[in-house]
Amino acid sequence: MIYNGIWKNNPALVQLLGLCPMLAVTSTVVNALGLGLATMVVLVGSNIAVSIIRNYVADAVRLPAFVMIIASFTTCIELIMQAYTYELYQILGIFIPLIVTNCAILGRADAFASRNPVLPSALDGFMMGLGFMFILVTLGAMRELIGQGTLFSDMQLLFGDMAIHWKIVVFDNYPNVLFAVLPPGAFIGLGLLIAGKNYLDEREKKRIAAQKAKDGPSASKRVRVTGQVS
Repeated sequence: MIYNGIWKNNPALVQLLGLCPMLAVTSTVVNALGLGLATMVVLVGSNIAVSIIRNYVADAVRLPAFVMIIASFTTCIELIMQAYTYELYQILGIFIPLIVTNCAILGRADAFASRNPVLPSALDGFMMGLGFMFILVTLGAMRELIGQGTLFSDMQLLFGDMAIHWKIVVFDNYPNVLFAVLPPGAFIGLGLLIAGKNYLDEREKKRIAAQKAKDGPSASKRVRVTGQVS
């Protein structure tokens, strides 16, 4: 389940779900991390709630009930961000309420949480959310580094005053590359991440195939013996 959420069935790289907010807000690490954490909390909470009620909801109203649950958790996250990280909430804007429409969350609720107990559903939600957040942060780091020459700028928007000095200036006097922080840069960055994953998967398949060919068929064979052996 852990490998499935992080790599094999990653919501962003494999299922290609939640692309709209991912491409829109990942111009910096702090934006990506804020959206990723919010999405993960909603995913874990909705999976737990759906698993609890899975035996009490009729099939006819299953999906509307799941959407209501997801909307409730999204509203809670929205109110918390308004209270504690208001500036970041303003930057992320409409993409926080739009977590409700993230197909990755509804898909896990319907495909997994509605068929499994609470603890496996919570773990599935956490790992899927972690995998989604990992790609968000990776893409945000790529775009921030190429676009501004920095990493972890404005982290105080999420972690408060203690994170004011977390900013890393990788390149001094860096000429900002505007293309990287605009939507085309997001598409190209995501494409590079998908290509990288496909390359690693293909290389692993070739390694396994070569290992099997090297080992060869098993040398031990069952031999049928007839007659008597003296």
